[in-house]
Amino acid sequence: MTDLVFPALAPTTLPIAGSAARFPVARVFCIGRNYRWLPDEARPAEMPAWFMKPASAVFPAAGALPYPADTADYCHEIELVVAIGLGGKDIAADDVEARHIWGYAAGLDMTRRDLQQQAKRAGGPWEPAKAFDHSAPCTAIVPADACGHPREGALWLSVNGEDRQRGDVSGLLWSVPELVAMLSRSVTLAPGDLVFTGTPAGVGPLGPGDVVNAGVAGIGDLTMTVGAPRAA
Repeated sequence: MTDLVFPALAPTTLPIAGSAARFPVARVFCIGRNYRWLPDEARPAEMPAWFMKPASAVFPAAGALPYPADTADYCHEIELVVAIGLGGKDIAADDVEARHIWGYAAGLDMTRRDLQQQAKRAGGPWEPAKAFDHSAPCTAIVPADACGHPREGALWLSVNGEDRQRGDVSGLLWSVPELVAMLSRSVTLAPGDLVFTGTPAGVGPLGPGDVVNAGVAGIGDLTMTVGAPRAA
């Protein structure tokens, strides 16, 4: 075995519903705008943009939701999350569900919105806005053998008991098989990759002490409390 100059980081894992086993997280791909935020919004002609978060941003969605440093506009985005079990390059959309999806979860794509707006204005990268610590809380992974492949089902998020986001998986502008196939044309997908599939309208800011309830019907739900802001 090759000697390491210091110990390798422990792998990031998520619980699996109904099992003592754990799901090892490889990479996190996040899809941009993929729901209609306006009633008359047309499906775009091109596939949505995507960005990445590190695996270390993923953690079980329960308990405290740490408020990150360097932001005054910390925002929530509830999403259906796809867990890849078999990777590949140039995957056909027709093969995605039958061969490549291991399971599903509900997740939050947490965003430092003020940093995202700065990046948009400057034409800069989104990593400071999206790829920070604790930016990807996820529920337990539900095996596709147990839940099937959801084509409909409510997504919701409330803050302190008030609805913020409410949509349906059937409202995805680009379907899960289309998204996975698109990603595989750009990068070789690997077992353990997670795909956050986009969020419905209603994203908004969170403050310390806010209680977030969110979920995807038939997949998972979560309750988290926003912590105090971290010092820069």
